[in-house]
Amino acid sequence: MTADPEFRKQHAPTLYFIIALKLLKGTLLLLLALGVYSLSDNNLPAEFRHLLEILHIDPEKKFFSDLAARLGAITPANVITLAIGTVLYSLFSLIEGVGLLFRVSWAGWLAIAESAFFIPIEIYELVHNGPSGTVAVILALNILIFWYLLANRHRLFRHHHHHSAPE
Repeated sequence: MTADPEFRKQHAPTLYFIIALKLLKGTLLLLLALGVYSLSDNNLPAEFRHLLEILHIDPEKKFFSDLAARLGAITPANVITLAIGTVLYSLFSLIEGVGLLFRVSWAGWLAIAESAFFIPIEIYELVHNGPSGTVAVILALNILIFWYLLANRHRLFRHHHHHSAPE
């Protein structure tokens, strides 16, 4: 397997933006996972009540007391499982970003597939839960990432060719 000798990295500001998004997402998710994990041994309802007191919100209001009760049903194992899942997804984003940085074709296909995977979910979210600026922006970004990487994959990424030995 050899790299395509015709391949030469071209300036691609849009690709650099996508790389920055992937690396930022991966880093933020990793920090979130660490934060979630740090809560695994905490008394979540008590922590929630304390937060409400700091914010000067009455914790006895029905909405907040119901939410505290739901938090009480969360076990440390649930929190650890969530933290592990978040770490795995953060690593996926970080590996994808680094692969895009080095312009390897599998990373391009990974980013294309990830964006394509989330587009129907985001459309469903908009249709069934009403307009949301955040979901609309994420949907637009995913569509643009999908289209850009798919349309420019031959220009942006190294392609490997299998050469068989002459007989």
